[in-house]
Amino acid sequence: MDYALILIVGLIAGTLGGIVGFGSSIMLMPVLVLTFGPREAVPIMAIASFMGNLSRVLVWWREIDWRACAVYAAAAAPAAALGARTLLVLPQRIVEVALGVFFLAMIPLRRMLAARGLRVRLVHLAVIGAFVGFLTGIVASTGPITVPVFLAYGLTKGAFIATEAAGSLAVYGAKVAVFRTYGALPLAIVAKGLVTGATLMIGAYVAKRFVTAMPPEQFTRLMDGILLLSGAALLWQSLA
Repeated sequence: MDYALILIVGLIAGTLGGIVGFGSSIMLMPVLVLTFGPREAVPIMAIASFMGNLSRVLVWWREIDWRACAVYAAAAAPAAALGARTLLVLPQRIVEVALGVFFLAMIPLRRMLAARGLRVRLVHLAVIGAFVGFLTGIVASTGPITVPVFLAYGLTKGAFIATEAAGSLAVYGAKVAVFRTYGALPLAIVAKGLVTGATLMIGAYVAKRFVTAMPPEQFTRLMDGILLLSGAALLWQSLA
């Protein structure tokens, strides 16, 4: 029953993640923690996230902005490796509040940038990539952070999903490599990660038809809604 639940939630998470570009880890982590415990859940999710992002890259291969991806990944990947080795010294509540406020603030900020015709540049992607990479090395998911960044760079729909996934592929690859180096990935963990990741990959292929049929304006509004929910959820959790 535990594996059946993981397969069901994984398919749903993979489909939703394939539509909005993130969220799979947020949905799956609670299930993995309850099933395998927090010590195993983090490396399992790292493997699954790597596979989920790989599937989005394969689905949207032709629409990847390789220059943006390379700049972002060059800064994010080594930072993720450093984050994976770093103990979380800040109280969890402070991190949750900071991220929640950030998500909510990025909704009007993104709209202001779009209204003034301003965009995120490559140098901004490198700076933000280092920050996000380090944070991703510590926590399970930082997907919502990259949404306003790549949208402000000018990407949308398939191009956004593919480029963000390609950059995240390098981040999670570095994270998995560190786990492997320090003995946190025995074969049993790898097997569980591969099973979980397979469900995310299937979901990404299911999601493509929904994204293709979605108008760019509707996609952008959906991103704002996701940021609003993510920010509110983090603030609520920090006060619980």
